[in-house]
Amino acid sequence: MRRFLTLTLIVILFAVVLAGIRLFGQWQHFLQAPIAEHSESVVWLAPGSSFRTLVRQLEVLGLARFDWRWRLYGRLEQPVLQAGEYELEAGMSAVDLVDRISRGSVRKHRLTIVEGWTFQRLRRVLADDPRVRSTIADLDPAELMRRLGCAGCSPEGRFLPETYFFARGVSDFDLLERAHTAMQRTLDEIWAGRESDLPLDNPDELLVLASLIERETGQSGERARIAGVFVRRLESGMRLQTDPTVMYGLGEDFDGRLRRVHLTTDHPWNTYTRHGLPPTPIALPGRAALEAAAHPAEGTALYFVSRGDGSHYFSDTLDEHNAAVDRYIRGRP
Repeated sequence: MRRFLTLTLIVILFAVVLAGIRLFGQWQHFLQAPIAEHSESVVWLAPGSSFRTLVRQLEVLGLARFDWRWRLYGRLEQPVLQAGEYELEAGMSAVDLVDRISRGSVRKHRLTIVEGWTFQRLRRVLADDPRVRSTIADLDPAELMRRLGCAGCSPEGRFLPETYFFARGVSDFDLLERAHTAMQRTLDEIWAGRESDLPLDNPDELLVLASLIERETGQSGERARIAGVFVRRLESGMRLQTDPTVMYGLGEDFDGRLRRVHLTTDHPWNTYTRHGLPPTPIALPGRAALEAAAHPAEGTALYFVSRGDGSHYFSDTLDEHNAAVDRYIRGRP
């Protein structure tokens, strides 16, 4: 009988050891094995989400089951989870994921503000982006600019076109504030290094001129040449006579086709009827357009006309310009 009991105890002990080894192996596999081996998935944690909420999302994605390993890990580590959107990369383990969430390494999205956009279009893009939290829908432009620290400024042209990275849930105001700060910093820098003899009185006028260059330029290599034409016209007292200013001033009344009556109807942005720069920028100029406005190319051209392929033909005289218009616009030999 004693021998039987001894043998039984040995068998039980052996079974316990084997079970312990098996459980230890499962635990080590849990700590090291990837959750997702191939596909990439995303989890979203709202503020105050629990560890169980995280695992429940993984269960929905088919990547985990709330078994004893997850329970033990949660009790041992007691991780503090930060709200946000997190990306599960291929090969990432459970430990890697929880560590990422504890550090708040949220997934980054990108928004590219394109050169030549108007402020109205930028605002519409932000309003339509589901990743961005809307906070300025009821703000008029004047109040928005006041909150951005530029009371009395037109919002047009005041946001630097470039790519901005952000976490899901960022507010539209925060993105605009970043773009506005970037534009102001860039404008101040370029104004400080401008050519000394420009017919411009302040950085705001440089911003306006850059917006005209941005809207007229089809090929990047022509920015400085177009800037040179505008600067020589300002210096000589000629009207700028640039179509994009007329289109901008027409606003929603512009149907996509510029007519002669538009060029002769006076409004503050009509550079065919008024001398000098328009009262505000007409678009968001990029850094290259700002640099061109600050460093226009030397030359004698006073006119340019589109060739229809994105490039322009530059002329010194009105007769030469009219001939170029006949050739490239009217299709006359």
